[in-house]
Amino acid sequence: MQPLKEKIALVTGGSRGAGKGIAVELGKAGATVYITGRSTKEHATNNWPGTIDDTVSQIEAAGGKGIAIRCDHTNDAETEAVINRIRKEQGKLDILVNNVWGAHDLGVEAKPFWELPLQHWDTMFTAGVRAQLATNHFAIPLLRENEQALIIHTTFWNDNKYTGQFYYDLAKQAIIRMAFGLSIELQQDNIAVLAVSPGFMRTELVLKHHQSDEAHWQEAADLQQTETPHYVGRGVAALAGDPHIMEKTGHVYRVGDLAKEYQFTDIDGRYIPPFTI
Repeated sequence: MQPLKEKIALVTGGSRGAGKGIAVELGKAGATVYITGRSTKEHATNNWPGTIDDTVSQIEAAGGKGIAIRCDHTNDAETEAVINRIRKEQGKLDILVNNVWGAHDLGVEAKPFWELPLQHWDTMFTAGVRAQLATNHFAIPLLRENEQALIIHTTFWNDNKYTGQFYYDLAKQAIIRMAFGLSIELQQDNIAVLAVSPGFMRTELVLKHHQSDEAHWQEAADLQQTETPHYVGRGVAALAGDPHIMEKTGHVYRVGDLAKEYQFTDIDGRYIPPFTI
């Protein structure tokens, strides 16, 4: 069963991590998935594992259809070109997942605000919040041509508790507020806009940091409560297939709560409760 058959989706920041997991699960559910990112098989950003081409290969291996487009979402012309290409090739866009996030380039340093370099603003806001905002700017006119559409922003939410890193906390709250504001502006267009908060994910970069891999992560004590990026992917796919999605517009949802509501598990069959700090 493919509940998203004939749907067209765009997942930004899909080279690895949450973006890759979301793109693969949307593809499994039947959507044609466009994946953007800077890492390609010809050029891997910072020599990190994972590329948009790898994501397409994994979608195709699962029987889905994926299309990779290299895009630096800090460049508005490149972002606009992605939307123009989708319009030309598909004539519509049903699902937009704003996942692009630039903070990986600098990391998330756990220091007081006054000791952090101002470069954190650039990685988290210019390459994170603004990159998602710009994608919305160019995509919404195409989304509004549908009878119904969905925009999802990936973020982190911890019941309004402070995350402990000033720029990270501010950026993630800004993303949530962006989804809330757009949900009001787009309600008359029947476009649901919401934010989704994954837990502690075993992304490629997390596994690399812990000098582990998916076959051995259980040997690392710090990774015991982690989830795969497919967990948030299954949550996004469930939301995209929900005929009553407009009832959820404007809110933020933790993946563990979505798993309980929609009755899905991670790929290893586990239910992982919502992550908290």
